[in-house]
Amino acid sequence: MFIGIDVGGTNLKAGLVEESGRLLAVERTPLDFQGAESFAETTARLAETVARKGGIPREKVQCVGMGLPGAVSGGDIVYTTNIPMRDVPIADLFRRHWDVPVVLGNDADCAAVGEFFFGAGRGCQDAAVVTLGTGVGCGLILGGKLRGGPITSEAGHITICHDGEVCNCGRRGCWEQYASATGLIRMTKAAMAAHPESLLCHLAAESGVEGRTAFQAAERGDETALAVCREFVGYLADGIISLANLLRPEVVVLGGGVAAAPERLLLEPLRELVERESFARHGGRATRVVRAELGNDAGILGAALLQRVI
Repeated sequence: MFIGIDVGGTNLKAGLVEESGRLLAVERTPLDFQGAESFAETTARLAETVARKGGIPREKVQCVGMGLPGAVSGGDIVYTTNIPMRDVPIADLFRRHWDVPVVLGNDADCAAVGEFFFGAGRGCQDAAVVTLGTGVGCGLILGGKLRGGPITSEAGHITICHDGEVCNCGRRGCWEQYASATGLIRMTKAAMAAHPESLLCHLAAESGVEGRTAFQAAERGDETALAVCREFVGYLADGIISLANLLRPEVVVLGGGVAAAPERLLLEPLRELVERESFARHGGRATRVVRAELGNDAGILGAALLQRVI
């Protein structure tokens, strides 16, 4: 029996997971960050609570995995984004409250592990799981193992546009500035400013501009929105083609809110571009592009089974 903890910017979510991937219990709590020691105690108490909720004694839990928004090394947090922790021995701090094996992973990597074992990557040996959110996260499973162990991959910072948009990392033209929900919203607003008469503009006036706004207007046939969607898909394809050419994964799994867009507007044109423009298609194994299956449970399931792949 395993426990996975998904650390978000505002909430913590823990799940009790069987080795088969069956989720027995889930518990959530707000993240009220009061320092590293308090954080360790909160996560340990949350893990104990979810074990009790699932009717499992502490001694039956083999491992606790934790998915964090940042970089980890061994049992240490190197840094986290949105939570002020640097060089924190979080596994040791956790074990002061519950002496159980603790493994750490980046949140995108944990989502990749979840999809690899129990979702859209089942049955593969090589998979890239790309999460489209505020930025672009990417977890890589190669030969059945997490690439680099717990060291996360930063595919979102592949340069696809020289001297392009300024990225939070300090460079210009990073993939996540164009293929994230943030990038899509920027493109949508630019199109609205250029075409105030469009349905896209009227729809956004009613409900605000979100990552899905352009796809919603495109579904209704708006040409301005269709152009935004085509532009976004082109940028998304650029990064995926780079991953395919470099790594030749069997499958690229798309997750995050944007990935829920209608198939004919997102996945169908994306697959066509990848199949047509990927040089790796000549090597005998074409990379499939599919939608993630696990939704918000991917991080919990992946964190719980993280020790399988590191």
